[in-house]
Order: sequence, then structure tokens, then C-alpha cells
Amino acid sequence: MTDRPATPGEAPRSHGRLSIRASASPRSLMDGPPQVKGAWEARVVTLFPEAFPGTLGLSLTGRALEAGLWRLATFALRDFGEGRHRKVDDRPAGGGAGLVLRADVVDRALAAAAEGAPEDPARWPVIYLSPRGRPFRQEDAARLAAAEGVTLLCGRFEGVDERVLEARAVEELSLGDFVLSGGEIAAQAVIDACLRLVPGVLGNPQSTAEESFADGLLEFPHYTRPAVWQGREIPPVLMSGDHAAVARWRREAAEALTRARRPDLWEAYLRRRDPG
Repeated sequence: MTDRPATPGEAPRSHGRLSIRASASPRSLMDGPPQVKGAWEARVVTLFPEAFPGTLGLSLTGRALEAGLWRLATFALRDFGEGRHRKVDDRPAGGGAGLVLRADVVDRALAAAAEGAPEDPARWPVIYLSPRGRPFRQEDAARLAAAEGVTLLCGRFEGVDERVLEARAVEELSLGDFVLSGGEIAAQAVIDACLRLVPGVLGNPQSTAEESFADGLLEFPHYTRPAVWQGREIPPVLMSGDHAAVARWRREAAEALTRARRPDLWEAYLRRRDPG
């Protein structure tokens, strides 16, 4: 699924059916079956396009990519760099350790990634994966999956020059209160969370209705054969064939887990259930 590495000065990075170039030339299709019209699309601006599709090229998401149910295009920051060495970063203003991705370089890459995409951020959000961003939640995945596509900017080093984030009104999202070496892993996680909600990607759409956070609760425990393992039995109600009793047990188990492990989610759930 991963394309060969680009040679110096070569901009296209594509996966599945789509190829996008940094120039103003029209987008072209790769050889293969026609892509699905209106397929959800992820565009990733990164220093390491070879990191994609990564795990997204495996299992259900990989098969859906091959089938054209979604599209992936990467934009190598180095292709938009300055000078003969394609420089993408510089020392932080005011001093300090590390390097900062240059505003002019990132702006050129984002401009290329915006080619052919709607300007309305509701239809096509542009997101910077950053530990200082707002926490990424299931409702964000649903919002992004409902859009026509998304552009994800992967940071590196000390981050991105603030001016380009302001100029392009880039939204910032975080996977949690920790720091990664770059945004590539975070981008793959965000794309995966969205793809589970894209029609046709999962074999059984009912799966998403019962997952953690779907209704504000953590997911109930799961069991399968053997019926007894190391002296531990599957809860008898799950083997009873009584669908109403099973549904009741699952709801109660989900509530108990949420109350014990995520008091914040439990309080929010109670407020939604009883607004008064």
C-alpha cells in the first residue's frame, strides 16, 4: 500500500486511488479501478510520508482503502522547504532548545493540501495534532467523519510557528496529556477513529453503536468460548438466550465500569439522563 519514496523535488504522495501534487496542476488518478464518488478523504502534511498508511493499510481500513471507500494523500513537508537543502525549520525566536517548523514552509504545504477541497471548515476541517489542543473525543470523530474530508498537520521538533496556525485558523486537537515525537501516530489514530464511522468501512455498522463512548458510557465486558477458562465462567445471563436480560446486564455493567473508572464521564452521563 505504501508508495516508493519520492526523489528530491517530487511532491506526489498518494495511497489508494488518489494522487495529489504540490503544483497547481490538476489532480490525477493512479492506475486501477475507479474510485468511489464522494469517498471520505484524509490529507496528511508530514515530514515522514513513508509512515503512511501504516496500520491504516491493514485489515478493514486497508481493504476499504483498496476498494476506494476512503482516500489518503500525504504531502511531504520537505518538498516545500527552503533552498537547495529543503530546509523546513529554524531556531526558536527568543532562544531555547530545539527547532520550530517554519510558517512559510507549512503554509505552502497547507496550500497544496487545500487544492480542490472546500474552504468551509465544517465541510473540510484543517487540524494540527498538538498536546496543547482540545482533547479529541468520540464526538470529534463523528464530526470529522461526517465532513467530506480532513487535512491533518503533523508537528515535529518544538512545534509549528504560531503565525501560520493563526493565519489559516487551524484547529488544534490532542490525544491526551502526553507528548509524542511527532504527529504521525496521532494522525493515524484520528483517521482510524473517523474511518470506523464512515459507511462501508466496518463489516457490521452495529459495532459502532455498542462501543465505548457511543452513548457516553464505557463499553461493557465481552466474553467468548470457552465457557469456562481457568475456573472463570462466562456470566450465566449471557448464555441464557434471554435478549432483554442480556441487554439489561450489559447496560448495568457499562454503567458500573464508567462509574468506577471514569467519574467525569459518569457525571456527564447522569446530567444528560436527568437534566433537572
